[in-house]
Amino acid sequence: MTPRTKSALLWGAVGLLAFLAAVQGYQLLVAPVPVSIPAVGAVAVGVGLLTAGVAYATEHRLRTKGRT
Repeated sequence: MTPRTKSALLWGAVGLLAFLAAVQGYQLLVAPVPVSIPAVGAVAVGVGLLTAGVAYATEHRLRTKGRT
């Protein structure tokens, strides 16, 4: 696995966990989310995939500019 791929997957995991933490915080502090747990999980996976894709796509550009 290349370092670029590993980094993108780790950023995806961070995005997934951050979304789940935000949903849990919302439920604890505001109100229950009117969505089922599997739906929240599916959205979290989508957020993780999107985060990983954006990280993979932009890392090369940032590295060439010396910003990483």
